[in-house]
Amino acid sequence: MVTIPARRVSLAVSLTGLAALTIGAGLMLLLQVIPPTDEISATRRTISEYGLSDHKGIFDLAVVLVALGSAAGLAVVQRQGRLPVPAAVLGTLWTVGLLVIVAFPKPDWATVSRADFGGTLHRIASVVAFVALPLAVLVAARPAFPASAGRRLLARVLAIASLGWFAVILGAVVVAAAEDGRWWTLIPLGLVERGMALTELLALGVLLAPVSAPPR
Repeated sequence: MVTIPARRVSLAVSLTGLAALTIGAGLMLLLQVIPPTDEISATRRTISEYGLSDHKGIFDLAVVLVALGSAAGLAVVQRQGRLPVPAAVLGTLWTVGLLVIVAFPKPDWATVSRADFGGTLHRIASVVAFVALPLAVLVAARPAFPASAGRRLLARVLAIASLGWFAVILGAVVVAAAEDGRWWTLIPLGLVERGMALTELLALGVLLAPVSAPPR
């Protein structure tokens, strides 16, 4: 029987997880350039709009790949003792949130006037996922990279930038509430959400990328 070193297995799983993240992100970008989803405004429409199109299958596959890649990578980091429990919990919320987004699509506002139970779950899962991931990276940055100040700083900067994108959305909600308006018209929501998603995936990629050797 051939025994494969645990280090090699961890490296393979990490690289597989990163590949899944990359393919998922690539499929999402593809939706913006192929018809008919190329007509969806990347500035004003949210990413979930792709899930209401003829390419729903591609959208679902992209999100599931990101979720599975995240789960695989985070499991390796945790096994190496570089992911504290709070970060593991937050990472789980991110992963589960993505799967809920797929299971409960965004409401089609062209046919409904209010969000149903599934639509409400979609919104909640989106918020939880987008907030949980950068918090997980922030919590994990120091224990994940005890000997690499550069990667630790990069992970933190990207996580903070991700929360900054979300702060823009919160600011719009607050202003709209004060002025009795529609918050999603105050900002280029699609652009903000895409910027947040890209920044979070980069932060996650920094966290999941293999290190030269696990800490003792």
